[in-house]
Amino acid sequence: MAYTDLTESELWGYRSTQTEPADFDAFWAATLGSTREHALDVRIEPVDTGLRTVDVYDVTFAGFDGDDVRAWLRVPAGAVEAGLALPAVVQYVGYGGGRGAAVDNLLWASAGYAHLHMDTRGQGSSWSTGDTVDTAGSGPAIPGVMTRGIDSIETYYYRRLITDAVRAVDAARALDVVDPDRVAVLGGSQGGGLALAVSGLVPDLAGVVSFVPFLCDFRRATVITDSDPYKEIGRYLATHRHRASSVHDVLSYVDGVNFAKRATAPAWFSAALMDPICPPSTVFGAFHEYGGPKQVTVWAYNGHEGGGIDDELMALAALREVFGE
Repeated sequence: MAYTDLTESELWGYRSTQTEPADFDAFWAATLGSTREHALDVRIEPVDTGLRTVDVYDVTFAGFDGDDVRAWLRVPAGAVEAGLALPAVVQYVGYGGGRGAAVDNLLWASAGYAHLHMDTRGQGSSWSTGDTVDTAGSGPAIPGVMTRGIDSIETYYYRRLITDAVRAVDAARALDVVDPDRVAVLGGSQGGGLALAVSGLVPDLAGVVSFVPFLCDFRRATVITDSDPYKEIGRYLATHRHRASSVHDVLSYVDGVNFAKRATAPAWFSAALMDPICPPSTVFGAFHEYGGPKQVTVWAYNGHEGGGIDDELMALAALREVFGE
């Protein structure tokens, strides 16, 4: 695999040409306001996993339009019974995946945190399983979710998923085992894009970790890569030839570049120079616009896996710092 995009020195000079809708803030305020008219209705059930050092709970909360969204809550063993209020990591999942098995992803609970791992509506079938239904219908769409409901921002899939992601933070803060003043969001690829979206919609996060984020700088991403998921949009526009302008108008409401401008929490990004799925310039498009303190790690010889375990270790050290430990 070779470089797929700009060199590292060029990335530092790159700036996105993404624009934002005049009603961006009003749209998201109205969307979240209407969703919060529904009771959060957090339900939590213990899961018998056989683990001795981590307790796992099956969580359900009300996401977009009151729809049920599932999550795993993983905490150090005995934390709930002891009445502890722990720092929390809310994690979002990459494209096509779901929350997986109860015993997956034990790092954050093992580090002493409450870990709320949100399921992804209508996905959870490509590489990890999920349990959350996307209840909304859709017009004509390319397989995958990138063009589901793309006729309008009101019906677009990512309006629903981003709202779920915000409600996951609300749900974490509603748990007795969570210190509501110490909640961070984290994810890679699609999960990284969701973390950026939440960073622009929730003003008082402790930290944001976004590994090789997806959902950024759509106008550039859709013309420089032949890899899915961005290519789903390209294939759609290859047949809906006269809809490019309206499609990009919709995408501008969910673009990480526009959310990043509104963020204030400390953030850690990663980008990989050989990434054909989330080209590094699209990551830097959001990074340069990010409004809070920020750092980015660039992996010169990696693809979409980014830094792998080294990204995880970076995040562990970063969150230890912002949680005051």
